[in-house]
Amino acid sequence: MNVHTPTTDVEPSRTDAEKALAVLQEWARTATVTEVAELHPAVARLLPNQELANYPALARAYPEEFLADDAYKASLPDLQNGPESLIKGAKRHIQHVGVSNFRLPIRFHRRDGGDLTLETSVTGTVSLEAGKKGINMSRIMRTFYAHSEKTFSMEVIEDALNDYKTDLESFDARIQMRFSFPMRVNSLRSALTGYQYYDLSLELVESRGVFKKIIHLDYVYSSTCPCSLELSEHARQFRGQLATPHSQRSVARISAVLRPDQPCLWFEDLIDMCRRAVPTETQVMVKREDEQAFAELNAAHPIFVEDAARLFSEELQNDPRVGDFRIVASHQESLHSHDAVSVLTEGETFLSESLDPKLFNTLYHVG
Repeated sequence: MNVHTPTTDVEPSRTDAEKALAVLQEWARTATVTEVAELHPAVARLLPNQELANYPALARAYPEEFLADDAYKASLPDLQNGPESLIKGAKRHIQHVGVSNFRLPIRFHRRDGGDLTLETSVTGTVSLEAGKKGINMSRIMRTFYAHSEKTFSMEVIEDALNDYKTDLESFDARIQMRFSFPMRVNSLRSALTGYQYYDLSLELVESRGVFKKIIHLDYVYSSTCPCSLELSEHARQFRGQLATPHSQRSVARISAVLRPDQPCLWFEDLIDMCRRAVPTETQVMVKREDEQAFAELNAAHPIFVEDAARLFSEELQNDPRVGDFRIVASHQESLHSHDAVSVLTEGETFLSESLDPKLFNTLYHVG
C-alpha cells in the first residue's frame, strides 16, 4: 500500500518564514559547529548575538606599521589582468580603454619663449586585444607623472605615449591634455588690458604605427545676424524707427592636425588665425569707448554661422602647418530659442556620418 503525502501550491508567508527561522535558531543553539556547517555554513549567520565560529576574527584598527614587501605584493589578486577565461561579454577588440580627467600641473612652452604652468586634465587610453581581460589603468598615470616635470610639447607627449603603450603591451594609444590657456589682450580703444582664457587641448593619437598630432581650440566671439542688421537699418531709413540687430555669443571649436614636416603651430598662432577670420572676439576689459567700438566692429563683420565656418576654413587651409581640420560652430541665438550650428571638415581624420548627440551642447562659454 502506497501512502502519498499531499502537496500544496500555497506560497509560504512571512509568518511561516519567521516560524521556520525560530525553529532553526532554536536547533542551532544546542548544535555543534560541525553540525551547523554540515547542514549549511550560512546557518551560522542566522544565530543572534554570536560570532561566527568558522570565520576568523578580523582586526578593526588600521595597521599603521604594516609594510607591503615584494612577496606580499606578489600575493595580491589582480583580476583586471587576469586570464582570458575571466572576460565578460563578447571577446571583442576595444579601441580605447583608459582613464579620463586625471589632473596635474603641467608646464607648456609659449610662443615668446617662456613657460607657463597650467592645471591640466589628461585622458590616456590604449587599445585592448580581444583576448585580454583588461589593463592596469594606474600605469597610465604613473607613466605620465614620470614626464610631468618636463616642459610639455608634442615631442614630450609622444615619449609619454610610447612609454605607457609599451608598458601596457598595446598597439594603439591616445593622450589628450585639456587646459585653459591665458593671453593678455588689449581693449579696442582704451588703454586697458586683461586676460582672455582659451579652452585648448593637445591630442596625440597613434594607430597602426602612425602618429597624428592634433590641437583643439574653442574660440568665443560675437556674431551679428546680417539679415537682422539690414532689417534694422530698413526700419530706421523708411520709418524712422529705432531698431537693433540681434547678435549673440558664439563658439567655434577648431580642430587641426599638425603636419609633421612643418614648423611649430603655437597656441597663439591658432588664436591669431581665428581672430583674423572672425575679429569680433568677446572682450575682457571694456570702457564706454570700447563698447562703442565693439558695436561698430560687429556691424562691420555681420556673419551667419555658415559664414563663420567658411571664414575659419579659409585661414586654416592657407596655413601649410595645418593638415586635416574640422570646424564646429554654434551661434547661440538671442532671436530664437534654438541655436544655429554648422560643421565643416577637411580630410579624412574628422569625417563622420554620425555626430555625438550632445556635441553642440558642449559648445558653450561660461564667463
